Amino acid sequence: MASSSNIYKSPALTHELVAKCSVSLTTTRARASILTLPHGVVQLPMFMPVATQASLKGITPEQLEETGCRLCLNNTYHLGLKPGQEVLDAIGGAHKLQGWNHNILTDSGGFQMVSLLKLATITEKGVEFLSPHDGTPMLLTPEHSMSLQNSIGSDIMMQLDDVLVTTSPDKARMREAMERSVRWLDRCIAAHKKPESQNLFCIIQGGLDLDMRRECCREMLARDTPGIAIGGLSGGEAKADYCRVVAACTELLPDLKPRYVMGIGYPEDLVVSVALGADMFDCVWPTRTARFGNAVTKHGVLNIRNKKFATDFGPVEEGCNCMVCKSTAEGGMGVTRAFVHHNASKETVAAHLLTIHNVYYQLNLMRQIREAIMEDRFPAFVRQFFAWLYADKTEYPEWAVGALKGVNIDLTSE
Repeated sequence: MASSSNIYKSPALTHELVAKCSVSLTTTRARASILTLPHGVVQLPMFMPVATQASLKGITPEQLEETGCRLCLNNTYHLGLKPGQEVLDAIGGAHKLQGWNHNILTDSGGFQMVSLLKLATITEKGVEFLSPHDGTPMLLTPEHSMSLQNSIGSDIMMQLDDVLVTTSPDKARMREAMERSVRWLDRCIAAHKKPESQNLFCIIQGGLDLDMRRECCREMLARDTPGIAIGGLSGGEAKADYCRVVAACTELLPDLKPRYVMGIGYPEDLVVSVALGADMFDCVWPTRTARFGNAVTKHGVLNIRNKKFATDFGPVEEGCNCMVCKSTAEGGMGVTRAFVHHNASKETVAAHLLTIHNVYYQLNLMRQIREAIMEDRFPAFVRQFFAWLYADKTEYPEWAVGALKGVNIDLTSE
C-alpha cells in the first residue's frame, strides 16, 4: 500500500517510490518507482528513445508502442523549425502530429543551437544564431523555449540551460554557464504557461567540478521543479569523471523526485548510472547504430554486416522477445541474421528491423533492472550483466569497477 511518505505530487506529475536496493552489505542507490504523467504511467528506471522530429527513424508509432515505450523524446529545436510553432498550435501539439498517445519529453533546443549551428553565441538574453534556412540572425530565449514547448504539448519540458562541454578548461566560463542556467530557470518558470498539464524540469550544470555541481544542485532544488536533470555530460569526459558527477549530484537530490541524466544510452552506462541513483535516460545511439548494421545484445554489439552472418539463420539475438527476433510461431517476424546481413548495405529494411530490436533491447534492459530492484537482487543482476557482456573479468572497464565499488558492488570478487 502506498503511503504519503513515498509519494511526491505536483499538478501534472505523481512520483511514487516503490523499492530501493537494500541487500545487506551491498546497498546501492538504485531505485524503482512509478511516474504518472498526463499521458499515462511510466515505470522507472527507464530509457527514452529519441524521436527527434516527432518520429524515430525507421519505426512507426505503433511499433514503438509495441516495444513497451511509454515516454519518448522530441527535439524542440527541430520541431520549432518544422513544422513550426504556428502549425503545432493549429494541430494541437506533437502528440497529435505523430499519432502518439503516450508521454513525450522535449529538450529545450539550446544544445542543438550550440552543437549544430555555426556562429552560435550565448549571451544573457539567450542563444544567438544564424537561421539554417536563410542566414538571418535569430535568438532563442528561455521565454521562447517555453513558448515552443508549450505549443508542442510535451508532458515533460526542459529548461533552457547554458551548455558547455565538460572538458572545457575555462573554469570562469563554466561558472558563468552554471549561474546563468539558474537565472534562466527562473525565467523559464515565469514564462511557463501550462504548469497544470506540463512539467518543467531543471538541469544541473557545473562541468566536472563537484563543488560547482553541488552548488548548482542547491540552487536548482530551491526552485522546486517537479523533476531534476543532470546535464552537460556525455561530452567526451572520462567515464570515471562522469560517474563522480552523477554520484555527487544524486547524493543531494530528494528521494521523491525523478532524476534524469541526459544523453546516456550505452547499456553498461545505464546499469552503472542506475546503481548511482539515476532514474531516466535518453540517447540517439541505439537507433543511430542500427543504421550502421549494428545489433545491441546482452553479449555486446554485433555488426550484422560482417560476412560471417551471411549464412546465419538464427534470430538477431537468441532468446530476445522483440517482434523481429520472435519466431512466426510465437507471433513475431522470425527475422534471421542472414536476412538482415543481405539487406544491411543496400536496403532500409535492415535499419528498420535493427531499430526495432535495439529499442526493445534498451527498454527490456531497464525492465530487467527494475525487476531486480523490486526483488532486491540488483547487485547480483549487475554482476550477471557484466559477466554476459565481457568474456573475462580482466576485460571489465576500470571506470565501471570503480564506480560500482563505490556503491558496494564488487565486480571482481567471486
